[in-house]
Amino acid sequence: MTVKIVNVFEGNLAIGLPSHLATISLFDPLSGLPVCIMDGTFITAVRTSGSAVLSVRALARRDARIATVVGAGVQANQHLHLLPLVRDFAEIRVASKSFDDAAALARLHPSVVAVADLEAAVRSSDVVCLATHSYEPVIKAGWVQPGTHVSSVGVAPPGGEMPIELIGKSSLFVETKDAFKPTPVGSCELAGFDPDFGTELGAMLLDRAPGRVSDQQITTYKAMGIAMEDMVAADLAYRCARRLRKGKLIVL
Repeated sequence: MTVKIVNVFEGNLAIGLPSHLATISLFDPLSGLPVCIMDGTFITAVRTSGSAVLSVRALARRDARIATVVGAGVQANQHLHLLPLVRDFAEIRVASKSFDDAAALARLHPSVVAVADLEAAVRSSDVVCLATHSYEPVIKAGWVQPGTHVSSVGVAPPGGEMPIELIGKSSLFVETKDAFKPTPVGSCELAGFDPDFGTELGAMLLDRAPGRVSDQQITTYKAMGIAMEDMVAADLAYRCARRLRKGKLIVL
C-alpha cells in the first residue's frame, strides 16, 4: 500500500527549494506495517519525466535532432537526464522565464545549452518539452512547426502551460482518459475536449491505436500523473534498495 503526500509552497523557489515537495510511504498490505519512507519529490520527477520522454521516443519524428525543455526546476532537470537516452539529439536546449535559472541548470548537463529566445528555440525544435508551474501557456501554438512533438507535464489550474489552440490542431496522447475529467483529477487544458479526441499512450505502445502517421503531423502528450505510476515507481525503488542494501533502518 502506498501513500503519497505532496506540499506545494511556491515561495520555496526564493530559498532554493523546489516548489513541490513530497514524501512516499509504503505499508505491508497484509498487516499495515510501515516498511519504507522515501523522497517523493524524486519519485514524482522520475516517473513524470519518464512518461514524457517515453512519448518522445514513441512519437517524435525519426529524424528529430533538436529538443527544447521549457522550465528549470526538478522536472526539467530530469527531462535533461532522460532525453539523451531515447534519441541521439544533435542539440538539447533549456529555456526558462529566468535565463539565469536556465543557465544554472544547463551547467549541470555539459551537453545542454541555455537559450534566452524561447520563440526562436521552439520554432527551430523538433521536440518541445514543457515542464513548468505556469498558470498560463508558456508558448504560442503558432511557434510549433509541422512535425513537432510537444509534451507537457505542468499542472497549474485554471490555465496551464500548454496552449489549447495547439492541442486542438494536434494528435493528442494522454496517460488515461481520466485526463479529460475536471481538475484536480484531469487536466485544465483539456476541459471541454471529448475524451475520444485523445489516445492513451499505452494503447499506442501496444499497437492498439495509431501513433505518428506522417512527418508533418504535430503530436502532443499531456501528462497528469496517476497514482499507479507513483506506486510502481516507489515499489521499484524500494525493491532496488533492498537488493543493494541501501537506505537506513529506523526503529519506530
